[in-house]
Amino acid sequence: MTDLGGFQDHVARVDLSSGDVNYESIDDEDAKKYIGARGLGVKYVFDNGPDVDPMSDDNLLAFMNGPLTGTQTVMSGRIAVCTKSPLTGTVTDSHHGGWSGARLKWAGFDGLVFEGRSDEPVYAVVEDGELELHDASDLWGKGTHETRELLEEKHEGAYGKNMSFMGIGQGGENGVKYACIMNEDDRASGRGGTGCVMGNKNLKAIVIKSGTKMPKPADQETFMEGHQQAMQLIQESDVTAPNEGGLSMYGTNVLMNITEEMDGHPTKNGRYTSGNAYNDLEEDRPHDLDAEKISGENVRENILVDEPTCHSCPVACKKEVEVQTMHKGEEMNVRMESFEYESAWALGTNSANDDRDKIAVMIDRCNDVGIDTIEAGNIMAMAMELTERGKLDELGDGIDWGDSEEMIDMITRIANREDDLADLLAEGQNGVADELDAHDSKLSVKGQAIAAYDPRCMKGMGIGYATSNRGACHLRGYTPAAEILGIPEKVDPYEYEGKGELTATFQDLHAISDSFDICKFNAFAEGIEEYVLQYNGMTGLDVSEDELMEAGERVYNLERYYNNLAGFDGSDDSLPERFLEEGGTPGQGASEGEYCELDEMKAEYYEHRGWVDGVVPDEKLDDLGIDVGPGTGVSSGDSPAPADD
Repeated sequence: MTDLGGFQDHVARVDLSSGDVNYESIDDEDAKKYIGARGLGVKYVFDNGPDVDPMSDDNLLAFMNGPLTGTQTVMSGRIAVCTKSPLTGTVTDSHHGGWSGARLKWAGFDGLVFEGRSDEPVYAVVEDGELELHDASDLWGKGTHETRELLEEKHEGAYGKNMSFMGIGQGGENGVKYACIMNEDDRASGRGGTGCVMGNKNLKAIVIKSGTKMPKPADQETFMEGHQQAMQLIQESDVTAPNEGGLSMYGTNVLMNITEEMDGHPTKNGRYTSGNAYNDLEEDRPHDLDAEKISGENVRENILVDEPTCHSCPVACKKEVEVQTMHKGEEMNVRMESFEYESAWALGTNSANDDRDKIAVMIDRCNDVGIDTIEAGNIMAMAMELTERGKLDELGDGIDWGDSEEMIDMITRIANREDDLADLLAEGQNGVADELDAHDSKLSVKGQAIAAYDPRCMKGMGIGYATSNRGACHLRGYTPAAEILGIPEKVDPYEYEGKGELTATFQDLHAISDSFDICKFNAFAEGIEEYVLQYNGMTGLDVSEDELMEAGERVYNLERYYNNLAGFDGSDDSLPERFLEEGGTPGQGASEGEYCELDEMKAEYYEHRGWVDGVVPDEKLDDLGIDVGPGTGVSSGDSPAPADD
């Protein structure tokens, strides 16, 4: 057990096969070594074993909050969902904001750990330190929006007042490899297929009911010192300042015009580095692409209707929109949050589409059926390229570039695996590439699709995609903070030297914030000093900045150790060949002639990490206090070897 401040020392372990619910404490040593949320969730997954089949009953699904979740800490409304990914085969954690993390803490829990598989659909209700399972047969087959409404009515709760909802749609029920878990209506644990694991367990939803019972800091004076510093920095930042900063005014989509102008905006399945480059070089284009049409500025001016926020967040980056558009002769009226940058890019310019209102419909539909918008947009862009190449001729008519009408319907078809093409696309980019011998058309790493940053322009994002422990990801180590926004200092996005060390530092820092669990956007203003003060103040610990950074490094290395034991090494730290000089396509515009120098950055990164070709040596595990267990079979200077050698 642990008596650290910020913890409830209460976790529900649910055996869905038997229906048994047991309660356990948090191991005190684990709490100190792995902080909470992502760190502790990954430790649960690690202890469950790296050889587990992600789609078996033995896979574990952990919903974890951290010691700062649901407290007075700014931006502390996050929760981590940890499991072994059916999309990548790696350990994964996926986070969402809103209120469910805070309410889980207020309801008396640090986490919910689900094992086994129910024979029939069930949902969980959490309240006052207790968890009960209920029959969900009447909810199975329904979208997340209707499911939430029915559960609110059934349990007399009210979203935004005393109840939160986490659940899956048809995508999770039907085993779409990139199905997500939706929180309330439009907040997603989007990446890695967490919703697929939840659906495989026949777990439809989790309802959390609570009052507002924020934990008190163990050391109020230290906590308030850090809290006040953090608030001042957030209010002074050009990015986060409430009602003034770019993120507050335009949401994440503030980046659309910026990345387009610097030619760091992958377009038409990454063939081009911007819409402008596409317009200049694509001879047979049906029309010009205009990224500005789907930018945060355009959204704010034309379709914004509300700016909701998460627990304890003054920034309010969520932009709720309302659109009216025609779809195959039918008028569609959609109100949804949020028109995010990554979603708008994946379903937009990377698919040769700039129809703002139809993109809003697509995002809403992805949220309702419960599939990741980034993955959905990328898989459709890949399908468009394969249609053009004739690779899908035996699977129907395929899908043409920028066909927003067909894209809307394809989302539903994928979620329900309605036909042969949709069934294949539901398997993710690796599944499509393997089936059709089309690896040159995928934009993914370890099976997970890239985000809206082109590594031919932002070299740090290249090494970040490659070395992310959960597959291609911009949020493992957000180097665009430095490469675009100059935080903590401006670095040249085209310079590859130094990016290995920079990326590792960002990865460790974000492992800390994910384990607290607080929003990464606070890092646009706060730094390690504010993190230490708030963490020490809440928990009662007295860790130094170096010790906290080491904890982040420990979390990142535990994840890598898990992946090593699952069979991953440096050969998996790759990039889509489209971005590399050998067999790739050079950047255009401001990125003209650029490729991503992956090999050079990997060498620097591994040296900084102390890894051997992507494998954590036993000495490194020992230095970080990670229980070695079977080890990796690698010592410093050795070559990688199987774990049982």
